Amino acid sequence: MTSTVFVTGATSGFGRAIAQVFAQNGWRTVITGRRTDRLDALAAELSQAHDVEVLSLAFDIRDRASVDRASEELARRGWEVDILVNNAGLALGRDPIQEGNPDDWDTMLDTNVKGLLYMTRALAPAMVKRGSGHIINIGSTAGKEAYPGGNVYCASKYAVNALSQAMRIDLLPHGIKVTQVAPGAAETEFSLVRLKGDEGSAKAVYNGYEPMRAEDIANVVWFAANQPPHLCLNDIVMTSVAQANSHYIHRDA
Repeated sequence: MTSTVFVTGATSGFGRAIAQVFAQNGWRTVITGRRTDRLDALAAELSQAHDVEVLSLAFDIRDRASVDRASEELARRGWEVDILVNNAGLALGRDPIQEGNPDDWDTMLDTNVKGLLYMTRALAPAMVKRGSGHIINIGSTAGKEAYPGGNVYCASKYAVNALSQAMRIDLLPHGIKVTQVAPGAAETEFSLVRLKGDEGSAKAVYNGYEPMRAEDIANVVWFAANQPPHLCLNDIVMTSVAQANSHYIHRDA
């Protein structure tokens, strides 16, 4: 039977790299995101390069009805998801809490927390019915220690940390693995989105040290997904050598 991975937020960064590593290893791949043009281009690239089935589903994980429709489409095709990678997420702004933008807060919490919940609720029941599956949540070092200007983003990733622990307890009797991968700074579109298109400031985030790359995170996700059936990697925190935690990064003078 063909193994199937479902990756949210696959239009860029971690999600795109994760989809690539599974596809190149022969997995049937479901990719989701809001940017249809990017999804379709990635689907064509993966299917042509690796001769695998790729399904692109363009929707916003903040929309519960859209999440349910995606799940229904999988059921219609008879596809069973072996691994769900809850990757979609973002940060917006670096303002102190008293100056923060409530619209940004809503977007972060709705995407990073509620979207993860919606996707898990949609796909986990089939895993429970089969008695197998693996949920991999992409957290952050920001969910381990707060930092200046992180406030609501950190809170959202603390929630991912807690939910990963709670999911593992709830799904334990059903043989379903739950892994959190919590990366530190990685050079993707993350800072460009957070700083709302300010390319100079976004690039400066990665000055003076060698940050991780999306492929680094994808390789660790692949490693976690390919452990023996009796073994679960519960929580993986990863940073570049220059980063100690969510706040401390050593930069060249």
